[in-house]
Amino acid sequence: MRTLYLDTFSGISGDMFLGLLLDLGLPLQQLEGELAKLPLDGYKLQVDREQRHGIEGCRVQVRCEETHHHRTWSGIDQMLAESDLSIAVSEPARRFFRRLGEAEAKVHGIDIDKVHFHEVGAIDAIVDLTGAAIGLHLLGIDQLVSAPLPLSRGMSRCAHGALPLPAPAVLELLRGMPIVDSGSDRELVTPTGATIVAERAEIGPLPQLTIERTGYGVGGWQLEDRPNLLRGILGESADNRSLPTDRVRLLETHIDDSSPEQLGYLLEQLLEAGALDVGYAPLQMKKNRPGVRLTVVCEPQQAERLAKLIMRESSAIGVRGNLCDRYRLRRRSISITTELGDAGIKLLYDGEQFLRLSAEYDDCRKLALTHGMPLPEVFRLVENTAYQQLNLTTDRTKHE
Repeated sequence: MRTLYLDTFSGISGDMFLGLLLDLGLPLQQLEGELAKLPLDGYKLQVDREQRHGIEGCRVQVRCEETHHHRTWSGIDQMLAESDLSIAVSEPARRFFRRLGEAEAKVHGIDIDKVHFHEVGAIDAIVDLTGAAIGLHLLGIDQLVSAPLPLSRGMSRCAHGALPLPAPAVLELLRGMPIVDSGSDRELVTPTGATIVAERAEIGPLPQLTIERTGYGVGGWQLEDRPNLLRGILGESADNRSLPTDRVRLLETHIDDSSPEQLGYLLEQLLEAGALDVGYAPLQMKKNRPGVRLTVVCEPQQAERLAKLIMRESSAIGVRGNLCDRYRLRRRSISITTELGDAGIKLLYDGEQFLRLSAEYDDCRKLALTHGMPLPEVFRLVENTAYQQLNLTTDRTKHE
């Protein structure tokens, strides 16, 4: 399993992470070519080699033209969804922005659809987060592990005025995750950096690796007490026998007086709001009433918001929650070209052993409607095409 460990002794920002990926071997020309697939102008990437405390790394700066326009979260999400980026890149980028948008919405007490970014900040964030998705895909990073993030104390200036450190959005993004005190009064962890870690990384110690290479992403601060660098250690996991695990929250409630239409709508709303899985099971409840058990699997930091959604959209007056381990197969997403068009594929592995693949429903549904074909036939064609390609390219690096 190709693993990247983030040594965050000086925090993390979106531009530091992008610099790290370039320092680890991401070709700049490929990064710029992928970013060019977005309908985005008014910026350029400035990439330099710089030193901090005698250690050299890659510094990336997004140079933007100053304007007075704003971009909403929903507009950015739509732009990514409709772009020419592959699904393996656009979907992670959209998840990054949803995570950031949800945090900003919670902090400002507004709906996520009303979250907006001023133009320069929006372009900077779009490039950083989309670039992160591009780099992780092109470098074939299967697992991202991060040291606990070091949070600062003090005040910073932003579009809203003076804000305390850590930035409120950073604290919201890292809810449920271990943190440490940096002892610094400079902003070491930015919202884009926290978004990447919260959405993609596991927090933990340096895993057992065979080191391939080490890289450094350079930050803008000149700090006396530490080099302002994000260090990354890239390598192959030495032991792939155990299944990857993460922590999820199980939400559960019993419902006996909601209509099927209401329950169907609730399921759709929960999935749209970010639940990992939702299911109903039949029950025989008190007073001999037939009912259903609703079970929701979600990330721990989303539990409270989803529980409120359940009680708002159904007749439930209480929701139980339990934190538990989730064992999962390693997965990676790719895009293939078939005679019907492009489609996303999920590849499933037990460690390094390829087990099976599955076609993405949304892509197959779109192809079925476009060509007037039965959905099961489209699934078979897409998956058979993928298996044929995999039979021709059996090693992992050729799947990228």
